[in-house]
Amino acid sequence: MGGKWKPLIIYHLMTGRKRTSELRRLIPDITQKMLTTQLRGLEKDEIVQRKVYSEVPPKVEYELTDYGWGLKPALDHLCYWGEEHLEKVHGDKSKVLEEFDSPER
Repeated sequence: MGGKWKPLIIYHLMTGRKRTSELRRLIPDITQKMLTTQLRGLEKDEIVQRKVYSEVPPKVEYELTDYGWGLKPALDHLCYWGEEHLEKVHGDKSKVLEEFDSPER
């Protein structure tokens, strides 16, 4: 579960199944190559599962496995800790949270 991207990917998958393009929109600073690499690693570790639909154009979605959902309590604690310490790092906590929750992300 190392690296800076995997927790973010898992966080976004906790709101439901996502296509790669949705994850790219939600995590704009990640490159396509890095996202693909991270998703493959999470799939290999059985934290996410990849669902391929037999249609044209191809459709692929990712979702958390039951094993992956086991990370929710740990991520909840990390999110809580992060929110509590935002002001120390970024100053205006409400502005950062608003930016993170904006529909453009």
